[in-house]
Amino acid sequence: MENLQRYLSHSKIDVLFKQTKDDFVVTEVPLYEFSGEGEHLIIKFRKKDLTTWDAVQIFSEQLGCKARDIGYAGLKDKNAMTIQHISIPKSCEENLEKFNHDNIKILETTKHNNKIRVGHLKGNSFFIRLKRVTPLDAKKIEEAVSKIAQFGMPNYFGFQRFGIEGDNYKKGEAIIKGELKERDRKLKQMYVNAYQSHLFNSWLSKRIELSKLVDAFEANEIYKKLNLPLDMVKSMKKQTHPFKLMLGDLMSHYPYGKIFYVEDMEAEANKFFEQDRVPTGLLCGKRVKKSEGSAYEIEKEFDEKIFEDGARRFAWIFPSEVESNYKEDKNWMELSFYLPKGSYATEFISEVIH
Repeated sequence: MENLQRYLSHSKIDVLFKQTKDDFVVTEVPLYEFSGEGEHLIIKFRKKDLTTWDAVQIFSEQLGCKARDIGYAGLKDKNAMTIQHISIPKSCEENLEKFNHDNIKILETTKHNNKIRVGHLKGNSFFIRLKRVTPLDAKKIEEAVSKIAQFGMPNYFGFQRFGIEGDNYKKGEAIIKGELKERDRKLKQMYVNAYQSHLFNSWLSKRIELSKLVDAFEANEIYKKLNLPLDMVKSMKKQTHPFKLMLGDLMSHYPYGKIFYVEDMEAEANKFFEQDRVPTGLLCGKRVKKSEGSAYEIEKEFDEKIFEDGARRFAWIFPSEVESNYKEDKNWMELSFYLPKGSYATEFISEVIH
């Protein structure tokens, strides 16, 4: 959290965002509708000032079931008001009437055939309140929000991915290079995942910087500096979207779908602008597709040999249901929006403020 506040204080719009239950509300959107029948009880609940693990432990103690038998789709912030779902064995249902906790309110229950698993969510809806917003800053924020609604935003991993000090990725790098040994399997995986995320963020920053250079200069002025073919830079320059696609990029249909290579830059750029598909970036590791050609010439700088499985991640996302509401009497700007799973609300805020 400190990292974000430090970032905001140096950015162009000086506003206050405190990650608290009053100013930060997260509502989980399940991947599917629950069936209403089955061996698992689904509990929709609201919590505050608790991690998801804290809540699971409280449910476990009060309902008389083992924590490992409780299913959840994703971890939610402690410093927020969050609405999410867990699944418990139906055999624990009789203790539900006695459940009582100051920081947890059960909103509704239903049944389902399967236990909820990590990743079984579509995305999250957010409500965020920014404070100390002047009328001039409110206009800037509304312009930024409008731009995000039109063009989307980079899908950076948020600072939460990198630990309290922001340096977990350095431990991951040291583990990969054989300079550090970590016996705790979960910690080791967390550090290595942070390093994968750091490499992805670094690649995304480089591609955004390249896109800005293509926009700012004539193709024949910049293509040699970028070490790219002149014809391709000319084609990139014609693209309407601020993030420029390259031959060999791996695209994905959005918000779901198979990945495929860019062969016709103009056609794919148009469909990207129409929010039908997005470029993907590499989370390096085993068993993962790599981009090709000019796109891989950049990607390979961030492609390390890692023993974890790799993946492709959306390089760009399109927040939906984006709304802003300025309360001039209080100098508050209230923002609401929906993000697909794996994307960070704090990155949305950073994009707006910057």
